[in-house]
Amino acid sequence: MKIIVSSKGQIVLPAELRQQDGILPGQRFRMERLDSGQYLLQREPLQDNAGVVDWLLACPVHGWFQPLSSQSTA
Repeated sequence: MKIIVSSKGQIVLPAELRQQDGILPGQRFRMERLDSGQYLLQREPLQDNAGVVDWLLACPVHGWFQPLSSQSTA
């Protein structure tokens, strides 16, 4: 599979690989140089709260969230 480096130094992972591995926009990777011309590309693990900010920003109206009242079990 061929990948071309853009004039900005960017590479694009082919759609087939993204679909097979569930790679989403914004996910981070780490690249390590193993030797001249050899590189290792590894996806960084997602954080536990990944997507929470996007979810909150997608709220329909500012202030729509109302916390539930609860009683302490202590």
